Amino acid sequence: MASVQESVDVDVPIRVAYDQWTQFESFPQFMGGVEKITQIDATHTHWVTSIDGVKREFDAEITEQHPEERVAWTSTSGEAKHAGVVTFHRLDDAKTRVMIQIDWEPEGLVEKAGAALGVDDRQVKADAKKFKEFIESRGTETGAWRGDVQRPS
Repeated sequence: MASVQESVDVDVPIRVAYDQWTQFESFPQFMGGVEKITQIDATHTHWVTSIDGVKREFDAEITEQHPEERVAWTSTSGEAKHAGVVTFHRLDDAKTRVMIQIDWEPEGLVEKAGAALGVDDRQVKADAKKFKEFIESRGTETGAWRGDVQRPS
């Protein structure tokens, strides 16, 4: 299992940063390799990715979500074994630290070589920077989902 962590400080209030992150269908606008995400219901999404010419589709479930604190998800079916958690930390009224952790199982020679060379680290760093540019240039979120999802005990 490969893992990447990245953080980025964004010049928007915590509510704006969090609300934008709940809009999974907007991810292709700032996340490299993500072609499309379809929100199926409050806790289920379908992802289509294309990374280094390798196209994958998978379903994911939001396993934990607490407004202005965290969003966690994991793949449930399909070709990619993938999980992530994003936490939100209020720095002041107009600045938020977004911390991203992505875990995945590289498959095949291309993905394993990419993981070994740190390609995935660079992609997550670039995506964090693009999220910062996306949310700061807008100044507001494209939508919001304020529901709470509790991890089963």
